[in-house]
Amino acid sequence: MPELPEVETVRTGLSRSWIGKRIDGVELRRAGLRFPFPDGLEERLTGQVITAIRRRAKYLLIDLDNGDILLSHLGMSGKWTLDANDCEGKHDHVVIHLDDGSMSVYNDPRRFGVLDIYRGDSHKLLDHLGPEPLEEWTANDLFQKLQRRKSPIKICILDQKVVVGVGNIYVCEALNRSKISPIRISNKITLKECAILVNEIKIILAEAIQAGGSTLRDFAGVDGTLGYFPHQFKVYDKEGSGCECGGIVERLIQGGRSTFWCASCQK
Repeated sequence: MPELPEVETVRTGLSRSWIGKRIDGVELRRAGLRFPFPDGLEERLTGQVITAIRRRAKYLLIDLDNGDILLSHLGMSGKWTLDANDCEGKHDHVVIHLDDGSMSVYNDPRRFGVLDIYRGDSHKLLDHLGPEPLEEWTANDLFQKLQRRKSPIKICILDQKVVVGVGNIYVCEALNRSKISPIRISNKITLKECAILVNEIKIILAEAIQAGGSTLRDFAGVDGTLGYFPHQFKVYDKEGSGCECGGIVERLIQGGRSTFWCASCQK
């Protein structure tokens, strides 16, 4: 699944191409993706000008000039393509025609993506979300959230109520950089350790955004290019490789996800 840096990369690409343009037509090639498309979606989008594109966690929020907001989640394999030459692919499920004659296609082989439209400050998929890691999220914010939690720290960081968008890849890397074991019980993490971890999460996400997102399986930027950040991974998907400390990277399963870490330096 695309993580926060990948979604931010898509947001940047879409913003450069879409903002200020009017939607002249919408084609829905199926009844829905993970959920059915809302009734009248084509009519609500057609004729509206795109005024801004924001990101909340891993959701893209596309602001329209009439006050509606188009919500898009890429799921596991979704991607938007800009200036598409055709839209005849088997998995091309949504086509947006813009007033400059360009066409954008949403392609999603696994159909775990989401496309919805709403108005106002509330949406059922967004209301429960915690703070954004790259905004005013502090060590004290994390420390307070961990006080009553007895699950492993890695599981807590993946909880979108604790902090949004820090997916499996980046939490493995941040814990390694912070020298914190992923199996440490959350309420045993000190405020000083929270300060180190929050800082490393911010740094690693910023690095990944700068690199254009991760080259992982189905992810591609809106222009079809792939990111380069995976080449900098220190532990993720490196089971059996040497850690910088001289130890060996191990793999364990937590919450159904692979955790990569070094028992020698992560305590």
